[in-house]
Amino acid sequence: MGRRRRRWREPVYIWWVAIAALLIASVLMSAWRLALLALLMWCVYEFALNPTVCRVMTRQGFACHEPVRGRLFACSSAHQRVKNEAIWRASGLPNPFARAVSQDPNRDTGVVVYSPDVRARLAQNDRIILTIAGVASLVTVITAVVGIVSL
Repeated sequence: MGRRRRRWREPVYIWWVAIAALLIASVLMSAWRLALLALLMWCVYEFALNPTVCRVMTRQGFACHEPVRGRLFACSSAHQRVKNEAIWRASGLPNPFARAVSQDPNRDTGVVVYSPDVRARLAQNDRIILTIAGVASLVTVITAVVGIVSL
């Protein structure tokens, strides 16, 4: 897979400054809705906006270092299928969207980083962050719904 030209990305600290500003504003104004917005903003950042690398292992045993945005995404459709499988497996559920794939001996994808025996496992730091962000997203949605209902 050839290297693509890397697009300009905003510095990571811009997101962290925005999230911190919302948290500080929520504390100063005693506004729990702003704190929920900051938490939701962090979750979206981790899921879809965080500049990171693909990290899917190739058959040669090297991790793919192509840049991607968000921990949920991969650099190509083949790598995305492997990563989707890893995300479903990490959640403990079977992938309901999995297609029956014939075994192609020339397939270039293998496993996600740190999984010597099992196909499609996420790196530990990705599992931790995705779990925290998933739980935080649920907390945000439930708290927002409860706050709207109690108005």
